[in-house]
Amino acid sequence: MQSARSVSTARAAVAGAIVAALALTACGPENEDTPAPPPVTAPPASTAPVTGAPSAPAATPTAPASAPAGSSAQPSGPAGKRRVVEARTAGGLTRTTGKDAVSDVAVDPGEMRENMHLVVSNYDRPGQTSGRRILLVAVDNVPEDPAKRREHLWRGMIDYALQNGSTGDPTTAVPSPAGPLGGSVECLRLPEAPTTDVICGWSDASTAGVALFPKSTPAEAAAQFVAMRGDIEK
Repeated sequence: MQSARSVSTARAAVAGAIVAALALTACGPENEDTPAPPPVTAPPASTAPVTGAPSAPAATPTAPASAPAGSSAQPSGPAGKRRVVEARTAGGLTRTTGKDAVSDVAVDPGEMRENMHLVVSNYDRPGQTSGRRILLVAVDNVPEDPAKRREHLWRGMIDYALQNGSTGDPTTAVPSPAGPLGGSVECLRLPEAPTTDVICGWSDASTAGVALFPKSTPAEAAAQFVAMRGDIEK
């Protein structure tokens, strides 16, 4: 039988061994206080210097930087465009002179810009010495759609006609043969008994014009208008 001293000695030895083991474990490398690794940052998307330029290449300009704004869309007086002139005779009719000649701009022609020309003239039928004349208004080098300028002239001519002897409500414009100058020719009536007044208008690539024919028919007015246009538009 072991003595109490032997047992006490054995217990002390075991306790010492346990303490030594715990000491070794606490001092192991995996438990040492080591600094945390630096945070990992994502690499930059590009190493190229930042210049502030857009990622997509800039669009190539369609016109030289020195060209004035709008010059490529509507150049002034390009080749192939026609002009209007104040003809002494037009379609066999004679331009009215003297006190019966038109003395002002009877119909608003719309916006007039540089290099545009305006013609406003009365014309006499053969042998005419009195009464209402044929009034013609035309412009060239039109900056917008000439068909829209023709509509503007039509409205102005209708107002003028109704204030100067025409009566009735204007009818819908009807297309007519445009003749050798091409483009579009249309005529509308201002019905009245027993005759009618007719307003005809033309438009092409760069010009527009209208004329009032008192006491006429659409067929006669359209033919006369096309003949006049041949002398007015050059």
